Amino acid sequence: MAAKTDTEVIIGGKVFRLSGYESEEYLQKVAAYINSKLAEYNRIEGFRRSPVDTQNVLLQLNIADDYFKAKKQISLLEEEISAKEKELYDLKHELIASQIKLDNSEKNMKSLKSELDESSRKLYRLESELKNN
Repeated sequence: MAAKTDTEVIIGGKVFRLSGYESEEYLQKVAAYINSKLAEYNRIEGFRRSPVDTQNVLLQLNIADDYFKAKKQISLLEEEISAKEKELYDLKHELIASQIKLDNSEKNMKSLKSELDESSRKLYRLESELKNN
């Protein structure tokens, strides 16, 4: 298990002490995300005039919206990866089947070439016999 991390972050101009098993860098990144959301909403006049509890709920709703959209995107990407893996699997099997077919065709071609060579020798022998007779 990873070591517990304690760090101070600034969110909305206030210092908070966070503790967790994530890295300090990660905890700072989370705080920076929240600060960017606060800054985004503080640019909206209606948000700034709302009571603090309403601001907090709006911020929470926005973060939850981001979370669910990211989760949906992950699900879509996982489905896409799964489809690509199936396609790759099918292509590999098609390649193997084609390789086997090619190998069999090459063997067949060698066999036919041997037969042709044998038939050519036989024809030559028969032609020679015919000339001699």
